[in-house]
Amino acid sequence: MACISPDGKPTESGTKTLSALKSGLGSAEEIAKSTGLPLFRVRSGLRELTQAGLANQKGDTYELSSRGVELLGTLSN
Repeated sequence: MACISPDGKPTESGTKTLSALKSGLGSAEEIAKSTGLPLFRVRSGLRELTQAGLANQKGDTYELSSRGVELLGTLSN
């Protein structure tokens, strides 16, 4: 199950992960605990979201990129 669909939009798990990043959670473990997603899924999702330019990795933590903030804004409307 991918975090980004073929049309470039985040899937349900991708949206949960991006929302967790927006709320300030940065580690894969924190995101897994908050979203209820399995840790392996969060880790692979974070790699995908980073490759898509929606998140940035800072050591062992992640943050929402400006592109990720924009995308989340369009999903909430």
